[in-house]
Amino acid sequence: MDLKEKVVFNERIGHPVQGLYKVVLSGEAAKTARPGQFLHIQVTDTSDPLLRRPLSIAGIDPERGEVTIYYRIKGKGTELLSRIPTDQYLSVLGPLGTGFSIPEKGELLLIAGGIGMFPLFSVIQAAQKVPVKIKVLWGGENKDFLDSADLNLLLQKGLDVELSTLDGSCGEEGLVTALLEKYLADKNTQQLLSKGLLRAAACGPNGMLKAVAGICRNNDVPLEVSLEERMACGVGACLGCVCTVRDANGGLKRKRVCKEGPVMNGQEVVWDADI
Repeated sequence: MDLKEKVVFNERIGHPVQGLYKVVLSGEAAKTARPGQFLHIQVTDTSDPLLRRPLSIAGIDPERGEVTIYYRIKGKGTELLSRIPTDQYLSVLGPLGTGFSIPEKGELLLIAGGIGMFPLFSVIQAAQKVPVKIKVLWGGENKDFLDSADLNLLLQKGLDVELSTLDGSCGEEGLVTALLEKYLADKNTQQLLSKGLLRAAACGPNGMLKAVAGICRNNDVPLEVSLEERMACGVGACLGCVCTVRDANGGLKRKRVCKEGPVMNGQEVVWDADI
C-alpha cells in the first residue's frame, strides 16, 4: 500500500559519532503494522536516489496512529532522510514483509547485535501484552553505542537484560554469542527447554545470525531471525534480495527476504549458500 506518512519527529539520538536517528511517522501504517515488518520509504521527490529505503519498524502505536523507526546514516539516502523536517509528508510503501511470531507463554529470548536491537523493540512492545517472560541479550561495539541506541529506554521497561561490548566498557567483554552460550547452559534455561517453553528471536549482522543459529540448533531452541539484505522493490518482484533456505525434505530453494521475510525460521536459512 502506497501511503503518505507525516513526519512528527526526526532527530539525532545519542553521540553524533554514532550517526543514529529516530523518526516517528503518523498515518495509516500504524493500523496494520506488526513486529518485524518494515516500511519502504522514498526520501526525496527526485530520482536521486532512485530506490526507496527499507527501514524496520521499532515501535507501533495504533491509538496515536504512529510508527517509530531508528536508522543510522550509511549513505546518501539515509543522510537525506535525516534532513527531512517535521510536518513533511513521505511516500511510504507498507507495512511490508513477514514479521515475528509472539509466543503466548514461557520465555522469549531476544538476541541482538548492534542496531539489530531496533526491530526487536517492537517485539518487546507486543510481548509485554501477553503472559510471556522476556530475556534480552544485546551486544554492541562499546558503551557509547549502547547509550546512544536508547539503552535506557530498554532498561526502563524492567526487563531482564544482559549486555556485552567488544571493549568491555559495558557489560561483559566480547560477543553476544558468548552471553547466549552461557544463558543456554544455565540449569533453569535447560528446564524451560525440556518443557518446550523457550523460543528465540534474533536480529543483527549475518555473521552473528549464523553463529546464533548454530548455537540454537545445537540446543534445540526454536529460532526466528530477521535478515538484513539490500532491497530494491520491496514487494518481491525484482528478486534482488533472495536467500537460500532448506525445506522439510532437505532440498534447497530461494525465498525473497522482502516478501517471505525479513523474518524467517533461523534453522531453515542456509548461511553462506551458493546455488
